[in-house]
Amino acid sequence: MNRNQLVNIMYMSKTGEITKRRVKIMKITDDTFIAYCFLKNAQRTFKIDHVLAIVPVIRRESEII
Repeated sequence: MNRNQLVNIMYMSKTGEITKRRVKIMKITDDTFIAYCFLKNAQRTFKIDHVLAIVPVIRRESEII
């Protein structure tokens, strides 16, 4: 994971709920990362050990123009 990277994650909350989210990583610490969550439209803090899967979002050039 890199700063300002856009990724899709499968995330398990502390209550055990699993969600799929698209986030933009803002800051990474030892055990958490802060990211803008497009599902909640807000900045959120995520525990790294609660991330079940992570896939980088790859944009095609035609999407950028």
